[in-house]
Amino acid sequence: MSFGGQIAWDDTVLPFQLDHSDIRGRVARLDTALERVLMRHDYPPVIEALVAEAALLTAMIGQTIKLRWKLSIQVRGDGPARLIATDYYAPETEGAPARIRAYASFDKDRLDLNGPGFPQIGNGYFAILIDQGPDMTPYQGITPIAGRSLSDCAEAYFAQSEQLPTRFALSFGRATLPGQPEKWRAGGVMVQHMPQASGATPREREAISEDWNRANLLLDTVEELELIGPKVQPPDLLFRLFHEEAPRVYDPQAVHFGCSCSEDKVRQSLSIYSAKDIRSMTTPEGTVTADCQFCGAHYVMDPASLGFEAGGDGA
Repeated sequence: MSFGGQIAWDDTVLPFQLDHSDIRGRVARLDTALERVLMRHDYPPVIEALVAEAALLTAMIGQTIKLRWKLSIQVRGDGPARLIATDYYAPETEGAPARIRAYASFDKDRLDLNGPGFPQIGNGYFAILIDQGPDMTPYQGITPIAGRSLSDCAEAYFAQSEQLPTRFALSFGRATLPGQPEKWRAGGVMVQHMPQASGATPREREAISEDWNRANLLLDTVEELELIGPKVQPPDLLFRLFHEEAPRVYDPQAVHFGCSCSEDKVRQSLSIYSAKDIRSMTTPEGTVTADCQFCGAHYVMDPASLGFEAGGDGA
């Protein structure tokens, strides 16, 4: 793809509501944030596409969680594309950017580099996890891998786990802006019917169903270049698609790449191991090393500083 300009809507999620249809949604554009996710790994294009789709879904779904919460998507299968994992960190304070990170694990010997990515996940599950902070039980919802894409899996998740009709229209791929190297861009629209009030009459339920069907037909008219931009701004896209439904937009949410790893967290994760385990992890150079799967950060630590005696006999 080639574009003639870039706009300020990159790396944002714009929430909206269709007042005449009782439908809410989000428009997302990822550019630099997605590129920073992918540049930390040497993924083949087929895996990059899966990570790009998962990151875009995470940005749109995550925008609804509360300050300081974390939303994660995990896709696990028995195929060569074994795992896609993403995290969305809600802003620490009002007006601050959200942060996103992602990584994938795959069997390069079995991976078909020229085939589509989704079928190579195989049989498995699509899960959404929400961490509400210390002393709170994390929420976890799981549904089987279904459909022909990760967005199909997300739609099935909302239908089965949340009982909320949901649709996604996504576009992602490598793009070229004038004077810049080729890099990944992604964009999408998410629409979701708001929960129905209890006690609705048959006529009201019929009207709700008609509203949802109409919104889906309108969303089906969206074009890939409209989703990715950058010439079509999200508010203009919403008006083009849903002007008869009275779209109302809210403040956009900025999304940046950000990893939460740190040496302290690595030390904490190693605290469950015995002195014997730590000795088995110690390199010939006398250090313990660890790498962050999300951002690639490399940590080198003295075994004695991990709270164990390097030469101890504890089990």
